[in-house]
Amino acid sequence: QDNSRRRQGLQSSACPQKFLKVAATTTIMPGTNCQKAIQIWSEKNENANPEAATTVKLMCLSPPIEKMDSSLNQLASVTHLSLSTNCIDKMIPLPALKNLEILSLGRNMIKKISGLEEVGATLRELWISYNSIGTLDGLAPCTKLTTLFISNNKIKDWGELVKLQANPELSNVLLFGNPMYEGLTKKQARPKVLEHLPRIATLDGELLTGEDDAEEEGAAEEGA
Repeated sequence: QDNSRRRQGLQSSACPQKFLKVAATTTIMPGTNCQKAIQIWSEKNENANPEAATTVKLMCLSPPIEKMDSSLNQLASVTHLSLSTNCIDKMIPLPALKNLEILSLGRNMIKKISGLEEVGATLRELWISYNSIGTLDGLAPCTKLTTLFISNNKIKDWGELVKLQANPELSNVLLFGNPMYEGLTKKQARPKVLEHLPRIATLDGELLTGEDDAEEEGAAEEGA
């Protein structure tokens, strides 16, 4: 009788593990591919034609997009493309997007900026906050870039900002939340940013008017 109870106990303890294993295998789903995402977007927008659309937002999909792929090239007229809040780990070239001005890739799993050579002549804004980017390589082709939102990434070295000098029209930058800001307020970090990027007009959501510099100079004179 004791042996019988023992066997029953082993069986009952094994069942949950077996159930969990089955549950785990049945709940894993492949990511949504870009073609499917575009189809879903079209259906939600009165069967809009992707090739003619100027704004396409493939955001927050469930299951999420895991890979950018060549089907995005059908968006030939798009000026604003959003792929934010997915699980994309790599950027790819998009040679057919000749009109792209705003590319939104925030809240993904991207480790480096790449693939912008084909859209660099038109791209004005890159929104890529909340990723895992550690350097500012890959932006040199974007000669018309005015806005770079790259907060909450993994940029540690202030010297990385030198690379943004290759973007002569850059005026609006979001950098807070990167490791290089550790221990600093936005105001304390500002001089370090301006040392490398003196031409920017807006930093971390605040318009740079020069008033802070004037206040600091005034305080120094009063102290003297």
